[in-house]
Amino acid sequence: MNRRTPAALLTGALLLAGCGAQVEGGATAARTVTVKRCGEDVRYTTPRRAVVYEGGSADKLFALGLTRHVHGYVMPPANPPVTESPWAAEYAKVKFLSDDLLNRELVVDAKADFVVAGWRSGFSDQRGITPAILDGLKIQSFMHTESCFNYPGHPERVPPFEALYTDLERLGKIFGVEARARDLVAGYRKRVEAVQAQAPKGEPTPVFLYDSGTDKPFTAGSQVPPTDIIRFAGGHNVFGDLDARWGEVTWEAVVEARPEVIVILDYGDKPAAEKIKFLKEFPTTSKLPAVVNDRFYVLDYNEGISGPRNIDGLEGFAKYLRELRT
Repeated sequence: MNRRTPAALLTGALLLAGCGAQVEGGATAARTVTVKRCGEDVRYTTPRRAVVYEGGSADKLFALGLTRHVHGYVMPPANPPVTESPWAAEYAKVKFLSDDLLNRELVVDAKADFVVAGWRSGFSDQRGITPAILDGLKIQSFMHTESCFNYPGHPERVPPFEALYTDLERLGKIFGVEARARDLVAGYRKRVEAVQAQAPKGEPTPVFLYDSGTDKPFTAGSQVPPTDIIRFAGGHNVFGDLDARWGEVTWEAVVEARPEVIVILDYGDKPAAEKIKFLKEFPTTSKLPAVVNDRFYVLDYNEGISGPRNIDGLEGFAKYLRELRT
């Protein structure tokens, strides 16, 4: 622990070079704090060489001004190009490590001291990279709270947007930038409240999110950000009672729900245009109200997974719904 003189403490917080974050109390040496990882209390030492998986993980650290603590990122093909990110300049400052799935060898080779990913969205029993395994290797890890509801042994159930705020606050504590995290969360909450205040009155619009699948559609359940995006904007996710993050349903259930709007999740490797074409040509869906009226809204992949761009996704979809009602 770095011990500072009273005079040094009076100088205020030290600005971290190149990232705009302030370490509260001005300390630059590592400190140790206890923070929850899903439902488990974990001791963290300030990370210096983080590896992040997918855009949501990277965006959370970049939004907190922690670029200098990030060694590199793993970005599988589903993610749109990082050059399209609001934090493109920050991505350019760190290493691109792989366009494959997260794996233990990659993390070890990178000499990582911290890994950020989701449970079953990066971390995986089957692929041999879990928080418990990394603990054994003395590599710290952090899981998105949104993914914790079915984490074995330490589940935690938090609504998706609240889970985003929780992650920012917990990461803020781990890295010693609590004030920055509080300010960021307060700003996001105000933007969400502004959207809710403008949401169309009356019965919520029935909305179906189409992720992928032809034999059976893959959609958003109750535990992922699109359900909150749809709800806060004035809609109703027709599969919002599905107790899952993402899951398969049947085309018969989609037809029965009669969605008036279809949200298309746009992947880097599964373009929205192809999905819309399928829904228009597939006999089972071609007569849905949303399809007949050409009411498709394209949601960027990184607006649909847990991360700061959820707020952008909400504002964009809310504007679309308001315009439908005018």
